[in-house]
Amino acid sequence: MQSTSSTSSTRTVAGVAVHALPSVKVQSLAAVLAVIAAVALPQIFHLGGAALGLGPALGQTLLPMHLPVLLVGLLAGPYAGVATGALAPVVSFALTGMPMAPMVPFMVIELAAYGLVAGVLRGVNLPFALPSPIEWLVKLLGAQIAGRLIDALAIGVAVALLGNTTMTVASVWAAVLTGLPGLVLQWIAIPAIMTTVDRGRRR
Repeated sequence: MQSTSSTSSTRTVAGVAVHALPSVKVQSLAAVLAVIAAVALPQIFHLGGAALGLGPALGQTLLPMHLPVLLVGLLAGPYAGVATGALAPVVSFALTGMPMAPMVPFMVIELAAYGLVAGVLRGVNLPFALPSPIEWLVKLLGAQIAGRLIDALAIGVAVALLGNTTMTVASVWAAVLTGLPGLVLQWIAIPAIMTTVDRGRRR
């Protein structure tokens, strides 16, 4: 039997405290803004890389499309997160031709997983007390790991069943190593943003 009590931002379901989702209007607006950011940021980074003579390496290293997807999931919940993750690579490809066509389905799966898991974890209080930045870092890491694992699974299925050789499971690990600076940027920026939002909510 479920017992549910609610406040303006938190409710308890079966004894587990969860954060209530924003309104549908707020979730929709957050998803639209996050898709725009996820399309625009890679272009900014690629232009910066070109200006610095780095080519596409800056974007591949700093993972600019990932940050808005993870952030909107943690801010607005799983619906906004999964919608942003699924739409951003498709819209980006349609408008800019990036990412490359063979990568689009895998990026849709990976980023949708990031947004979904981040949104689900957003709503659940951890069973142990942690300072706000560390709590958000734990949730962020959970979403990042889940997204990479699901991406590796999708690539494995594509290779095994469809004979797709444009991507390999080993490429997931290579992408992690290449994108390590971007992961560190996410580990610093996203918990800092979420902690600031937490403080604003308490006022």
